[in-house]
Amino acid sequence: MRIFMTGASGWIGSAVVPELIDAGHQVVGLARSDASAAALTAARAEVVRGTVDDLGVLREAAAASDGVIHLAFKHDIAFTGDFRGAAEADRRAVDAFGDALAGTDRPLVVASGTGGVTPGRVATERDMPTLDGSPISLRAATARAVLALAPRGVRSSVVRLSPTCHGEGDQGFMATLVAIARAKGVSGYLGDGANRWPAVHRLDAARLFRQAVEKAPAGSVLHGVAEEGVAIRDIAEVIGRHLDVPVTSVAPQAAAEHFTWLSAFLGHDSPASSSLTRELLDWQPTQPGLLEDLDKGHYFDAPATTG
Repeated sequence: MRIFMTGASGWIGSAVVPELIDAGHQVVGLARSDASAAALTAARAEVVRGTVDDLGVLREAAAASDGVIHLAFKHDIAFTGDFRGAAEADRRAVDAFGDALAGTDRPLVVASGTGGVTPGRVATERDMPTLDGSPISLRAATARAVLALAPRGVRSSVVRLSPTCHGEGDQGFMATLVAIARAKGVSGYLGDGANRWPAVHRLDAARLFRQAVEKAPAGSVLHGVAEEGVAIRDIAEVIGRHLDVPVTSVAPQAAAEHFTWLSAFLGHDSPASSSLTRELLDWQPTQPGLLEDLDKGHYFDAPATTG
């Protein structure tokens, strides 16, 4: 298959590209910078220059492909105060892909998240988050729009990723927690720290995207979840041990000052299951779990940015 990808040089995408190519597929990646283009070329992918705002480029590239994997999201503006703007741009891109692929029965695989689907209980692929008009729910609405493309002749699927896709080189939530603990001199968690986050290794997530574009039925919701829920306190304890700093609870009223932008997410209790995904696609995670990965030490090799 000739597969067009957005976000192909990003954290997850840079693992998906070799996963696809090694399986015999051709990859065409969207690149918004010279550095991204060079990375894609080095990874044996073709390059299309543009951004997710270039809807004409997206339609043309999708129409010329055998399938699309959409991983790009404007995290740079989402995590600096404009999540709504990032979500709205994401919806426009998905609509463009839908228009290009309608009536072709070609696959469209779009990344989303498990966070907030069913707070406080284990979310399954059958659960749908409440749409309340908030910026966060805008992304959930986009996921529903992807699934609604199935009756239009698109083999659409949504991969809800765990909030942390960990692995060597990660600069996301885990790296940020490490950086905060290093800067503050304590490894913190909110409240009693019993709230849980699902987790998946980026290489397992990459394999799921390949399997989704190859064979996920139209209208599928898939969960990129290797571990249903890892307690934030357990994460803090591993970080504290590696940095040799105390592990302590942070009061809710001090969360924003201590954890900065991460405070909006850290208190969520959002466990999730992937049982249906594993059964549907025979997807079996094989990489280390989150705590084991943290214990390997690579998150602590050099100071990471707090964003």
